[in-house]
Amino acid sequence: MPFFLTTNFPVSRYSELKPEYILGTLEKLRMRIDERFPGAGLGKVANELNEVALGIVQLVEQLSRPIWPIRILTFLTIGLLIGLTVWVCTLTVRYIPAGESGLVEILQGAESAINEVIFLGLAILFLATVENRIKRKAALNSLHRLRSIAHVVDMHQLTKDPASLVAEFEKTASSPERTMTPYQLTRYLDYCAELLAINSKLAALHVQCFQDSEVLKTVDEVETLSHELSSKIWQKIMILDVVAKNG
Repeated sequence: MPFFLTTNFPVSRYSELKPEYILGTLEKLRMRIDERFPGAGLGKVANELNEVALGIVQLVEQLSRPIWPIRILTFLTIGLLIGLTVWVCTLTVRYIPAGESGLVEILQGAESAINEVIFLGLAILFLATVENRIKRKAALNSLHRLRSIAHVVDMHQLTKDPASLVAEFEKTASSPERTMTPYQLTRYLDYCAELLAINSKLAALHVQCFQDSEVLKTVDEVETLSHELSSKIWQKIMILDVVAKNG
């Protein structure tokens, strides 16, 4: 019976997100938006998301690799701390006098050694987690950017109301200008939903090669936000479909 659990997974071809495919899909979507709605703000959002995506791909590659300068410095510092502790303990034992007074000093030395070990353990724990905390901070900053973009996409679809295409719809003085046909409005909303879907996949890239509970929690939050916003958009698309069928 093996001492360690092993799983023989096949070579990953369809079980992982491919950054280059996400970038390609996003670039095509950006071009489609610009071609159908030249100069539209949604196209500018897609362009910015494309720039953010390029940075995320670079970040994900860095998250999957060790930061060797930090690791080497950590190993050297841990070795130095261990060596220093051993040296201090050796000197303490060597110069303890014999007799009853020596026993008292041994007890005092043991107490001091325990304190040193606790301090050493805390120092090693701190140094051992430096690299992970640096990566976590970078990943959380990147995910915060994606969360903001999701809200921006939602703002662009906010005034795209399918009810304006109903004959009984009455405008007010403050109603936004609506010039899109039902087909154009459907395409616009669909582009918003696609941007949110890509936004969600970019978030998922962060934990594909970097396992961190806090980052995973934030990724889930971004994915949930994107899904909820996309659901609102698809409700509008369904209303548009009903309006189109009823003429």
